[in-house]
Amino acid sequence: MKNIYTIIAILSTSFLFAQSPWTQEKGKFYTQLSFSTIPNYANVFGNPEFETDREITDNTLQFYGEYGISSKTTLLVNLPLKLIKTGNAIGETTFIAENSKTALGNISLGLKHQFYNKKWLLTGQLNVEANTSTFEAASGIRTGYDSWTFTPTLNFGKSFNSFYIQAFTGVDLKTNDYSNNFKIGGEIGTKIHTKIWLIGFLDIVNSFNDGHIDLPLSNYGTALYVNNQEYTAFGIKSIVEISADFGGMVNFGGAFSGNNVAKQAALTIGIYKYF
Repeated sequence: MKNIYTIIAILSTSFLFAQSPWTQEKGKFYTQLSFSTIPNYANVFGNPEFETDREITDNTLQFYGEYGISSKTTLLVNLPLKLIKTGNAIGETTFIAENSKTALGNISLGLKHQFYNKKWLLTGQLNVEANTSTFEAASGIRTGYDSWTFTPTLNFGKSFNSFYIQAFTGVDLKTNDYSNNFKIGGEIGTKIHTKIWLIGFLDIVNSFNDGHIDLPLSNYGTALYVNNQEYTAFGIKSIVEISADFGGMVNFGGAFSGNNVAKQAALTIGIYKYF
């Protein structure tokens, strides 16, 4: 890429509807296609932890894009296609059906604006996640939250030649009596080879426990997009620059702790293209 800021913008958006402080140049378009999988899990974080009735595979095919409206303002879009399966029974009896479903998750739009750019970069961001998911009662498969979500964040960052650091904090404000969340996270990235970057990240989501949505019992049996989901997640991301405007990425993430989320690591692979 032409400079460190363009590289960091790509690194910061990889695999996330990202809360990074870097904006795109005016008229520039960044696109990313990725595939994430949490395969064959049955253990779910909770108090106490529990097992689902069936093994669950949660896959996501996702398109993410950013467009520079101006040098300080960027438009964001995220289109997730969920591919979820409830498979082999865990115990002798089950109350959810074996099935698979492919459907949209929660489509997201966002706007990011740069407020300050001296020694540190400060931007504000607002993501709006639409209620575009589906639910099947027999299998308990839910492809997204049954709500609209509004996520304002403040994003901070600084670059040091072939090294950068960034952090964010904000809230998820949900409709339909889901609980709202506090979120905070950050990452550090460095170039370890001429064309290879390595990034470590930490993300924390904490529920305010202020919502009381009544979801079907089968949905709790799968723990897919239920209320009061929380986690302290960590992971490693890498990016390989194949050419000046094209490359590939790999992401491996797990969790130290959580609530109502899979107790299994997620693997993501993807490609990006810069126009």
